Amino acid sequence: MSLYQDKNASPADRAEDLLKKMSYEEKVAQLSGYNPAGWSADDFEKDYPLGAGQVSFFAGTEKRDIYEAAAFQRELQEKIMERSPHRIPAIFHVETLCGVMLPGATSFPSGIGQGATFDPVQQKKAGKLIGKQARLAGASQAFAPVLDISRDARFGRQGETYGEDPALASAMGSAYVQGIQQDGDLTEGTAATAKHFLGYHDSQGGIHAAACDIPERLLREIYARPFQAAVTEGRMQGIMPSYSSVNGVPVACSEEILTGLLREEMGFEGLVVSDYCAVQEIHERHHAAESYEEAGRKALLAGMQQELPSRKCYTQETFRLNEEDGRLHACLDEAVRKILTTKFMLGLFENPFAAPDEEIRKEYENPNSTEITRTSALESMVLVKNDGILPLERKKQTIAVIGYHAAAVLAMFGGYTYMSMTESALGAKNTMAGMETGDNGEGFRETYCGTVVEKEHPDTEKLAKELAPSVNNLLEELKERVPETDFLYAYGYPYAGTDCSAHQEALRIAEQADVVLMTVGGKYGTGTTASMGEGIDGTDINLPLCQEELIQKMAGLGKPVVLVHFGGRPISSDAADQYADAILEAWNPGEKGADAVVSVLFGEYNPAGRMPVSTPYNAGQIPVYYNHPYGSGYHQNTISAFRQYMDCPHEPRYYFGHGLSYTTFAYKKMQIRNRRLQPEDELELTLEIENTGERDGEEVVQLYIRDCYASMVRPVMELAGFCRTFIRAGEVKKICFRMKLSQFAFLDSQMRWKVEAGEMEVLAGASAGDIRLKESVFIERDSWVDGKTRGFYGSVEITD
Repeated sequence: MSLYQDKNASPADRAEDLLKKMSYEEKVAQLSGYNPAGWSADDFEKDYPLGAGQVSFFAGTEKRDIYEAAAFQRELQEKIMERSPHRIPAIFHVETLCGVMLPGATSFPSGIGQGATFDPVQQKKAGKLIGKQARLAGASQAFAPVLDISRDARFGRQGETYGEDPALASAMGSAYVQGIQQDGDLTEGTAATAKHFLGYHDSQGGIHAAACDIPERLLREIYARPFQAAVTEGRMQGIMPSYSSVNGVPVACSEEILTGLLREEMGFEGLVVSDYCAVQEIHERHHAAESYEEAGRKALLAGMQQELPSRKCYTQETFRLNEEDGRLHACLDEAVRKILTTKFMLGLFENPFAAPDEEIRKEYENPNSTEITRTSALESMVLVKNDGILPLERKKQTIAVIGYHAAAVLAMFGGYTYMSMTESALGAKNTMAGMETGDNGEGFRETYCGTVVEKEHPDTEKLAKELAPSVNNLLEELKERVPETDFLYAYGYPYAGTDCSAHQEALRIAEQADVVLMTVGGKYGTGTTASMGEGIDGTDINLPLCQEELIQKMAGLGKPVVLVHFGGRPISSDAADQYADAILEAWNPGEKGADAVVSVLFGEYNPAGRMPVSTPYNAGQIPVYYNHPYGSGYHQNTISAFRQYMDCPHEPRYYFGHGLSYTTFAYKKMQIRNRRLQPEDELELTLEIENTGERDGEEVVQLYIRDCYASMVRPVMELAGFCRTFIRAGEVKKICFRMKLSQFAFLDSQMRWKVEAGEMEVLAGASAGDIRLKESVFIERDSWVDGKTRGFYGSVEITD
């Protein structure tokens, strides 16, 4: 038996032994993926004679159920191993942003909804479930978490992110990684692959994959921070680079970013895999290589280990053209070494196949799985506004339910979900980069009035019901859960455009009601029938005109109006602010979304979600974010006759961290253990939170730090820690925060991580715009720290 076949040997030793035994051709076969999807042009028989390093499991979305997908994985894995001279299994990768993107898997809220929970403990539970479900289906690499920092609501993929704050993204992302990787037991877990490294959402014009011009300090302090946390704390095993160029170089072939920053500065030791078609885009889109061969060489030299989803640039011919290039072939060997090490860590040589159907059934049909996603959905709900109308009473009354979303199962599911992929079967063209699904020749291409968004196929809801028979739309859930109330429904308007032709019918229905419940927002998805998503960016971040105008018209009836907003960016509406009595931000809450919305509306659950982004009034305000530098944003503070735009405040519509409750909380007695600190000390403080209302509820306590004066321009405030905690009516809880002072390190003029002497203010409150308590501490001397092991967010302890 060879060393590589000894399961008791270390993954590194096994990989090194196998690498020495492999031919050049077999090595190159490990560098790229095979895409067996129906829309792929890959020819397995012709182009993969020695197997493949990875397999795209998008083909699983084309299967009838999870058991058919698992059978497909077993069959294809066996064929790949048969072709490999050393029976090397492939990694099957799958999208896992909102759960495993396969039929039957548990579906979670969209990324921004997960961010709104402010709950890393729950996020880790979700990660554990997702990792287990992925591995049972035969997938061993998970494309998540999305650790992009989002400051631009025009960007159609804002809904994938945890929001605008690096501390929040660090805590949530690190928890997810630890969960999905089963706390480091990769033989049971799935290798997390964070994306999109790096600065992807800071693109010019808010356009997907456009160029990014990001100063080195900003790139490291803000955009790299959650990736560093996931590497340091979660020992994350995968990275997917961005499609964009950063400062003139495509990230896919940037040695400065993929080797200098990621590996040398940040200490990442795992596998770097390309986003779909990103390597060939170096030639095709960026024009930074004159051929596919040159693009492949550049990417490999920069540190890109695998090309996905198919073989285009990483071919035997590419590297044979440079047989004398010793560095190139050393990089080839290093890439294969990383690939093999990852496969041995995952235990693929011993367990390459999907689990037996009975094991899959136990997990996929486990009621506990449903309860985990229900908790995530409930926690994601953000009560943005409430004039006292919510919670609604359970009584004999009539409620008018208005809007597309109320009668649409798809409204519960955002982009990168199995449900979002299904419309391609009805002719919608996919907008995800590197995919060519949809356009089945039916010619169904009518658009909503005033927009390029294509109308949903008439069978869309029917198909959604067939695929998710246990998932209710909101109207169905209301009728089931609140039978004592009469619900009248009117379509009212679509999710995009200017069509107001159904307003009159909606107003007629509303006139008969005691309360009007309007569902508003766009459609967050992955195709040409969506109004936001990958490749679906917009200059208008507000509600579509057809919805804005009906809100104004409803005000004329004098009825209480409650809005429930769905979509991948937060609600921003002048009419909603002026006329709505209550606004509930529901995002795209997943398979238990209707349950969560009804539970909040009728007071069965007291909402405590918080806005993970600052909400602009309109696109002209972008970027608006709370942790802007001194002298900028809504802390510009120059001598001027005007302290706002001519037509809009500088402040956001809703602050980062904003969210209301059905009860009230008092903040008091902040105590700091030691006000004068050495750089190696911890900042430790306690404060008390009292539920001063009549209902039990949760509060999200937010702790911010402000560096009063510094040698570099610093943010006006930064989230340092947070805590979501349940407090009974009349109860007081004591919250203890602990933070390494290295958490407040910044890059000095020589780009070293510096903890700087001076005064810092400690701020506690319910949002970035609602600070309740303030104290100060003093750091007595300068110190320089290792950026890899610095603090990223505070730890929390709660006592009664």
